[in-house]
Amino acid sequence: MSVKKHKLDDDVASSAEDITAKHSYSIISRITNETKIQIALSLKGGHISIPNSILMKTYEPATDSKAQVISIHSGVGFLDHMLHALAKHSGWSLIVECIGDLHIDDHHTCEDIGIALGEAFHECVTKQNLLRGVKRFGSGYAPLDEALSRAVVDLSNRPFAVVNLGLKREKIGDMSCEMIPHVIESFATSARVTLHVDCIRGENDHHRSESAFKALAVAMRDAFTKTGGNEVPSTKGVLM
Repeated sequence: MSVKKHKLDDDVASSAEDITAKHSYSIISRITNETKIQIALSLKGGHISIPNSILMKTYEPATDSKAQVISIHSGVGFLDHMLHALAKHSGWSLIVECIGDLHIDDHHTCEDIGIALGEAFHECVTKQNLLRGVKRFGSGYAPLDEALSRAVVDLSNRPFAVVNLGLKREKIGDMSCEMIPHVIESFATSARVTLHVDCIRGENDHHRSESAFKALAVAMRDAFTKTGGNEVPSTKGVLM
C-alpha cells in the first residue's frame, strides 16, 4: 500500500489512536495515494465521534440518538445507503468519512472503505474481547418487497467471503454493481470473518442489494448473541 505522509495525516492518525485508547470504540485512519478515510465504529452502539474531520463541511448525522450514531459520507451515495442499512440493523454506531479519487471511478473508494471498516471491526472485537460468551455463528434473512436475501456469518479469524447477489445493472446510482459484493468481500478479509451472502430472489437490483446488506446485519447481530457463559466459542480456545 502506497502511503503519502503529510502533517495533517499524522495529526489525523494520532487523534484516532488517542480516542481509541480512551473509549470503547475504534477509530481507523487509512490514508493512501488514492483515498483518505476515517472510520469510527462501536459494535455496541452508543455515542461515537471523530475529533478531526477530514471533510470540507459539517454534516448532521443521519441517525443520532443515545442508542446509535450513524453518519456516512463516502462520496458514493448508494454505498452510503448500504452502510447505513448495515449499521442500523446491526445495532452499530458508525461514522465514515472519505475523500477518494472519484474522478477515476468508484473502485478505490468502495474497496478501501470495505477494508477500513473491516479493520475497525477487527479492532473492536479484539481490543474489547467481544468473543467470549457469544454464539460466534450467526444467520439472517431480510426481505425487501420482492427481494429476499440470506447471510451466514462465522466470527472465525478465517477471512473468506462468498457473495452472490445476481445483479444485472451496470450501476445503481453512482456505484458500480461489481463493487457491491466487492465491498462485502473486502470487509470480510480485513475483519477476519467468514461470510456467505446470497440474494435468493428479486427483480430490482436496488432491492436485491439492500436486502443483502440487511441480511448481513441480522446475521452479525445474531453471531454476537450472548450464550450466558464466558467461554471462547472455539475448540482451539482462541479466536481473532
